[in-house]
Amino acid sequence: MSGFFENYGFLLVTIVQQALLGLSLYFPLMAGQLSLASIGFYSLGGYVAAIMGTHPALAPWREALGFFMFPLQWLFALVLGVVLGIVVGYPALRLRGIYLALATIAFVQVVNVAVLNMPIAGGAVGIFGIPQAFASRLDYIWFFGPLFLLTMFVVHRITTTGRGLAFFAVREDELAAGAMGVGTTANKVTAFVLGCALAAVTGAMSAPFLNTWNARQGTFDASVTCLAYVLIGGSRSMWGPLFGAALLVSLPELLRPLKDSRMILNGVVLVAVCVYLPQGIMGGLAALRARLAAGRGGAA
Repeated sequence: MSGFFENYGFLLVTIVQQALLGLSLYFPLMAGQLSLASIGFYSLGGYVAAIMGTHPALAPWREALGFFMFPLQWLFALVLGVVLGIVVGYPALRLRGIYLALATIAFVQVVNVAVLNMPIAGGAVGIFGIPQAFASRLDYIWFFGPLFLLTMFVVHRITTTGRGLAFFAVREDELAAGAMGVGTTANKVTAFVLGCALAAVTGAMSAPFLNTWNARQGTFDASVTCLAYVLIGGSRSMWGPLFGAALLVSLPELLRPLKDSRMILNGVVLVAVCVYLPQGIMGGLAALRARLAAGRGGAA
């Protein structure tokens, strides 16, 4: 068992990390908003941690705080995610559908170009030698694991309260929800900011985990990958991002013995999931449970 964790510890932690990014997209999707901005906040959160962990001017802080410098980085990233999420969210969420997606893609591109031209962010090379919190990559589960559990608890609480009902009402029919007195703008911005804050904190935790940070962490390709976690896992279930991340992150590793052919089979599997499970893995499991229940009811 110890050998398994030594070999696949990095992979297991990466699955949880990527599931958190998927959940950051799941929050706005709960309110029916197709936002791809999370990866931009993920990138900014990582730069916050990388700069605070390496900049010479902050060396006295690092010496005085020691390990507690990491929670301080998360706090700064959280504040940045909330404030910038509100600033970006209010104007962007006036748009709907594909126009909102395009606006958030533009935000990701703006962030990417900005950090490429900021000397403090290391330009195209990025920031290397970020201080490590643990000697083993597997130990970073103590960062991402509690954050994942907290996020799942928050999602569960939202879905079982009036806030969740408001999110779902906006998702199903925004005009009807507004006519019934639901604050559509406030709910959309709340869902958006929750996703932005989660992405920023995940980025701040990821910088020491990866030991380096650069503009490649916040590209359009990364945004599409995060969206794939949610769509393949199931966009109507809070467990969807975890199952989607587990499949998309582990599949290339599991198919590694096939060498060059593995990418072909990887693509075939993804296409098959999209065609035969249009509601995602969790949607397919829910449909299977419904059929089994109907079969037992008919037999009775």
